[in-house]
Parts: sequence; C-alpha cells; structure tokens
Amino acid sequence: MITKKEVFGYEPDPQYSLLAAYFSMEFAIDQSLKIYSGGLGFLAGSHLRSAYQLKQNLMGIGMLWKYGYYDQGRDANALMKPDFIEKEYSFLQDTGLVFTVPVHDSPVHVKAWLLKPETFGSAPLFLLSTDIPENDNLSRSITHHLYDANEATRIAQSIVLGIGGAMLLDSLNLTPDVYHMNEGHAVALNFYLYAKLKSLEEVKKRVVFTTHTPEMAGNEEHSFSLLKEMSFFYHLQEHEVKFLLGLEGHNFNYTLAALKFARKANAVSKLHGEIARKMWGSNSGICEITSITNAQNKTYWTDAVMGKAISENEDSAIVIRKKELKKQLFKIVANQCGKLFNEDILTIVWARRYAGYKRADLIMYDWVRFNTLVSSTQYPIQIIWAGKPYPEDTSAIGLFNQIITRAKPFANCAVLTGYELELSALLKKGADVWLNNPQMYHEASGTSGMTAAMNGTINLSLPDGWVPEFAKDGENCFVIQPADLQLSEVEKDTLENAHLMDMLESTVLPTYYGNQAKWLSMVKKAAEDIYPSFESGRLAQEYYELMYKV
Repeated sequence: MITKKEVFGYEPDPQYSLLAAYFSMEFAIDQSLKIYSGGLGFLAGSHLRSAYQLKQNLMGIGMLWKYGYYDQGRDANALMKPDFIEKEYSFLQDTGLVFTVPVHDSPVHVKAWLLKPETFGSAPLFLLSTDIPENDNLSRSITHHLYDANEATRIAQSIVLGIGGAMLLDSLNLTPDVYHMNEGHAVALNFYLYAKLKSLEEVKKRVVFTTHTPEMAGNEEHSFSLLKEMSFFYHLQEHEVKFLLGLEGHNFNYTLAALKFARKANAVSKLHGEIARKMWGSNSGICEITSITNAQNKTYWTDAVMGKAISENEDSAIVIRKKELKKQLFKIVANQCGKLFNEDILTIVWARRYAGYKRADLIMYDWVRFNTLVSSTQYPIQIIWAGKPYPEDTSAIGLFNQIITRAKPFANCAVLTGYELELSALLKKGADVWLNNPQMYHEASGTSGMTAAMNGTINLSLPDGWVPEFAKDGENCFVIQPADLQLSEVEKDTLENAHLMDMLESTVLPTYYGNQAKWLSMVKKAAEDIYPSFESGRLAQEYYELMYKV
C-alpha cells in the first residue's frame, strides 16, 4: 500500500500539522491535465500550488475526467463547437487501489490515481476514475465528462467524489483532521462520515465548506427521492436525512446541507460573505459563514521578466516586455482569426467563463458607439474575447457565436477558442486592459483580474466580487460606475454600457496614449497591491488559521 511519505514526497512543515483533505470537482494544475472548466478549478489549482510551496499537510481529492470538460473547436463557419476527445496521462501514478462505492444500490468500482507533488509543483492530488474494466458501460461513464448534463450521472459524480474520496482515504489509512469541501459537490461525503461516527456533532468537528455561488439558482439541488434512489445518502433514509439536518420540502440543496454539516464555512470575498449570510442566514442549524477572498499563485502566473521589471521600477523594461508579450498573444490571434494585431495599440481583453451574468457583449450594447470606438484613428483600440460556455448552454454558446459574427468584419476585433490555462496566461500577459463587467452582486469573487495585474495589465471593472477590496480608481485600476440597483435589468445594462464607454473614451484611452507616466504608475501600483493580499500563499495560510484549526 502507498504510504503517506510516498504521497507527499516531502515532510510537512510542523506549523501545518493538521492533515487536510481538499475535495473539489475540478483542479487547474497544468495545461496538460484537462480536468477543470473555469474559475473554481483555477482557484483550486493555485491553492494546491501554494500548499506545496508552504509545505502544508494538505492533499487534494478530485476526479479523473476521461474527456475533460470539452475541447473548444470551430465548425466549418468558424463558429464554436464542443469536441470531446479522450485524454491520456502517463504522468499520473497508479496507486493500485480499486474499491467500490454504492451508486443506485449497486457497487461501482473506483480506481485511484495520484498526481505526485514533484510533477507540477502542487500538493498531492488523488484523482478518481470509474472508467475501468470492472464496471459496465453506464458506470464507466460517470467520470467521462465534467459536469455531465444528465441529472443521474451528475449525482453519481458527486457520490464518487464525496463518498468515494472518503473511502479512498480510509483505504490508505489516512484520517484527515479536516475534510474541506470546495463548493457543495462533495456533500455526500458527510453521510459516509455520519455512518462511521454516528453523530452530527462529530461530523461537524471535522468538516469545513467553501461556497462560491451568490445566486440561489446556481446552488445545486435535486429531489430527495432521486437522491435516495441513487444512494446519495449512503445508508440513511429520506426521513432520517430530513430529521438529522432539519430539512423540509421535496428538494435537497447541496449548499444548505453543507452549511449544516460543516463547523465553519467561508465565502470567497468580503462582499460575497455579506451576500451569503443574507442568502442562508434565516436557516436554522447552519454554521458561521466567514470570508476568505480567493487568490492566485504568483509563481505560476507571473511572467518572470515582467515581474522583475515592475519590482525594479524599470519603466522602459516594462514597456519593452509588454510589447513582447503582446506579440506572443497576437500570434494566436493571427493563427486563429487571420488578423494581424499591432503591439503599439491598446488591447482590451474580456476572457473568462461564458455565463449570461458576466455580459461578454456589454461593450457592444450600443452598436453605433461601439463602431465609433473600434474605428477611431485618434485612439486606436484592439479587442479580444475568449472563454468557455457550458457545452449544453445553448444561450451562452449562442452569445459566443454572436460575438464571433459581429466581430468578424473588424480587423481589430478577435474571438479566440481554447480558453484553458495556457491561453488564459497569454491573454493576461498580453492585454493592456482586463475588462470585467458582470451584473453587480452576481460575481462571488472572480480572480482573472488578479493574475492580469501581476503581469502589467490594468483592470477595467465594475466593483463586484474581490474588486472592492483592491480597487483604487485611477491609481491601480479603472472602476466602472454601477447603475442603481432599483433599475430594471435592461436599464442597468444600458446605463452600465454607457459608463463603460465613457470610461474608455474619456479616461482609459487618453491616459494610455497621452500620459505614459500615469499609465506605468498604475501598472506598478496594481502589481504592488496584488501581492501578497491576492496571492494564494495568503489564502492557503488563512485556510489553516481561520478554517482548519479549531
């Protein structure tokens, strides 16, 4: 059997003596390991990297997705289409462990693989797969697609992650002091722990929870009857679950249950903490909800040459390196879109997961004004969009393709596909301005702007998520004025589009082209203010101090 020493490959620092198991449906560790979809995975990946750098006593528990999330391709008309391509990973270690997890009252065989710390510089990560010969075709498909569209498969994925992950740890004779659920996907693990410990209070002593979703509709729930049928509650009956957690109604909400099982929970920004406490505070029996703002790993994300130029206050070196980084990005633009961008022209990037509330097309809402903006000779501009919609979200895919169609006639507008770690890094390093314009109070944290700021890029953002903790308008970023919350969605969109365009026309573009000293001052101030407050070493430390220690 694999030993703890073999798992870690290093001696954990004594200040992190508590053993923590970090359960997450996705981890973005390296471009070559395609087991993530977006921000949740980017956050988990940076957490594991910083845990490794700090030599923390922490291990990840995740899933080995055979087809990943999806590969973002194009059809014959250059519009987006999802491709599902089998993945192979020779760098994962076969632990030799195969065990069974009950799904739909039947045993499903689960195999465990290990991503060793030295492979990519991350805390050890166990990955679970059901795609093995011992299973029938239906059971094998559980770990085929991240966030499978089929409801029963999606539930089975949570069972394998939660109950399977806990079983794996028992098989290894590893007993965590803390089970950390990164979002509610792993909530089924609590029913396994309850079967062992026979006490809700004993479960609570060992479990903490991170919530990422500020919209009620985004918090996963399913009917009690289906979950019972799927063996989600392990050995408990529906009425026992309701009595244990003080729940009523027909649906079981993952987040609410996690808040009742955990001894402590955290939101992922201060603003999100306020929202989460309002969302869930009226429910009896929930734990305290504090805030630990998300962060990203500086070592992984920062361009070393740009980082050195900024830290040494070398303005000419910053300018030279930014142009080099833009050239690298523009090779991708030319290759995908047949458009030649100019490194001397201000380049705006909007790139993140495609979801309606993130408003990828806000800059286009006033089409006449948009045309004027992108046609200006006084203040020329280039715009790049990128990101992945959920492969079954026809509305988001429609928006992505609509932007492709609308941007096509403009030589200075491009839409890129393949938004994964590698392209994300190129975009953050090659942008001059990182645009973030979600509907207010819909973004729990958002972290892409942090890594942009690490690389000499200035944020242009609405004050949502993590941004209010960072933003000094005109000093380290440009803040878009939000509309009055009492307005209708259409009125808010219209007004916030106007505020965005006003900011671009009257402040951002004139500063870039007319006041380089001011621009570079903002670049340097942004990088200074990001570290260490929004670097994941701080995050990893806070989880131990504020969540793991009793």
